[in-house]
Amino acid sequence: MDHQEREEELLSALNESQRKAVEYCAGPSLVIAGAGSGKTRVLTYKIAYLLEKGLKPWNILALTFTNKAAAEMRERVDRMIGGLGKDVWLSTFHSFCARFLRREIEAGEVYKKNFVIYDTSDSKTVIKACLKELNLDDKQFAPAKVQNAISNAKNLMLGPRAYARQADTFHAKKIAELFSLYDKKLRENNALDFDDLLLLAVDLLENNDELRKKYQQRFRYILIDEYQDTNGAQYRLTTLLAGGHHNLCVVGDADQSIYGWRGADISNILNFEKDFPEA
Repeated sequence: MDHQEREEELLSALNESQRKAVEYCAGPSLVIAGAGSGKTRVLTYKIAYLLEKGLKPWNILALTFTNKAAAEMRERVDRMIGGLGKDVWLSTFHSFCARFLRREIEAGEVYKKNFVIYDTSDSKTVIKACLKELNLDDKQFAPAKVQNAISNAKNLMLGPRAYARQADTFHAKKIAELFSLYDKKLRENNALDFDDLLLLAVDLLENNDELRKKYQQRFRYILIDEYQDTNGAQYRLTTLLAGGHHNLCVVGDADQSIYGWRGADISNILNFEKDFPEA
């Protein structure tokens, strides 16, 4: 069976609108559909289609939100095209950033490649130590609430200094002090928290032209699942990586956003055509 026959066999399993979405590969595209309509199916078939078209697997980046969704997508791709897809970069946003930082973090001259990643519990322990050091009452400044404030700031791409500049109440100023000390302690321990993975990846790509061009050239096609759930940092990561080839396919449903509590910004999907005018 030649390439064209394999492509046709692949596409024959799709309905007309899914087929159109899969076949369109020249520039940005937005697929909006409701739950259960096969949005993820479009992404997996598109990966298989791109590989059949001759794109190298390591030139494809596919991002989603949960390990479960990433594993399911990987399994579907493998089922369709076997081992050909094993080198596709397919993972959650955070796993992608961790992989990127293991390779490139030393370009930022702050952290070493052997950095540790603090989970929620580790992070809370550091915050409690900061509260004690600054002699702040953990009832007035509950560790979980401080942790949430710092996480929200990072998802909005705010570091300690930027957060301090906008702090306009006594409570906010104290949170800014905690944020600064927390950040200092993480750096001293060569440690990143979950939100730092995105923040530092974006920071490196924004401020290092050589690195940004390297990854823009590497990823000739980018696919993102559940785009309505992206926050500020994830949106910025997407625009930076897609800034070279502009080959970006995002799928989502504006009525299905579930990560508002984690800084998801529904305007990312609503403004897609304005952000990527070739769409």
